[in-house]
Amino acid sequence: MTNDEIRDFIQQAIDENPVMLFMKGTPEQPACGFSARTSAVLNTMNVRYAALDILPDPRIRQELSGLSNWPTIPQLFIEGKLVGGHDIVIEMYEDGSLAEALGVEQPEEDETPAPPAAEAPQSGPIGLENRLS
Repeated sequence: MTNDEIRDFIQQAIDENPVMLFMKGTPEQPACGFSARTSAVLNTMNVRYAALDILPDPRIRQELSGLSNWPTIPQLFIEGKLVGGHDIVIEMYEDGSLAEALGVEQPEEDETPAPPAAEAPQSGPIGLENRLS
């Protein structure tokens, strides 16, 4: 695929999925702690979301960062707008604004997410086929 095709694919994923997470690895097998914690927050909130692993091709990250003007991964989009990365998602989760943005109830305080173990089952994500390889 060309860089333009990758960029178009990324933009289409953002446009077509109300909640879109670009991460290292998958929600079932995150490849970094920041991605693990971000997907754990969404799972704790019982949010349906699409996720795309940026690791298979370095151009995915390059084109994503070009679209979002955000250098780090993970990147969370809600309704086509960049929310931010791990630190912002965690801050928004803790102050309740993430639940508000997602239109869901804030989980109880004892439900604070922790990074999942590698084999822990995850619920919530919608599989997004990576057609970029």
